[in-house]
Amino acid sequence: MKWNKRFSYPPSTRSLVMGQRHYEIDNEKLPSVTTILSQTQSEEKRKSLANWQARMGQQNADRIRDISAMRGTAMHTYLEGYINNTPHLDLTAVGKEAGRMANIVIESGLGDLEEIWGSEVTLFYPGLYAGQTDVVGVYAGKPAIIDFKQTNKPKQREWIDDYFTQLAAYAMAHNCVYDTEIQSGIILMCSKDGFFQKFEVSDKEFQGYMHTFLKKVDQYYQNVPKTKEGQDTKND
Repeated sequence: MKWNKRFSYPPSTRSLVMGQRHYEIDNEKLPSVTTILSQTQSEEKRKSLANWQARMGQQNADRIRDISAMRGTAMHTYLEGYINNTPHLDLTAVGKEAGRMANIVIESGLGDLEEIWGSEVTLFYPGLYAGQTDVVGVYAGKPAIIDFKQTNKPKQREWIDDYFTQLAAYAMAHNCVYDTEIQSGIILMCSKDGFFQKFEVSDKEFQGYMHTFLKKVDQYYQNVPKTKEGQDTKND
């Protein structure tokens, strides 16, 4: 695993526009990939989430969501520190659990990460959208977008279409701005009980997810004004 800083990735400022995450790049506010996916979610998925919240009870559902978010942030911070050779130690209960999960990802999933072009980098498709990916580089011989995920329980491939669509969106942005030909996306996932999963999408299947995201971009802009005033929330 080696660094190759081939590209200069832009700084960005995160903003909230109508309560949704945007990135400000070169004085342009662009909706995040996750914002577009959220705003174009199918009615079936919305009903599925509502049914889950009803079964759990709103308070319990919120608690599960918040703990998962904290665990995910802690795991990403640990992995970012490992990749950048700046070790991170979090001795909270959530931090210890996330560190254990991160080490499983390192041991089981990072052996094929041959070259790192960037870590926690902002990518954008001019005029359309932006986002931040965990790693971009070469994985198992292919230029790839790599994302780390934590989960409460192991996932089946057919459950994570949104993850693949997200990777495809980042790849399109990178290919557009840096004239690359990334056609592979990798998900490295660990459940809270320590079960590791690796999912890969590439070539024609990956192109299919690119087309899916472009349709969602079109749907998003049909329903949401392209520019509104935002409120700065974080500097990257």
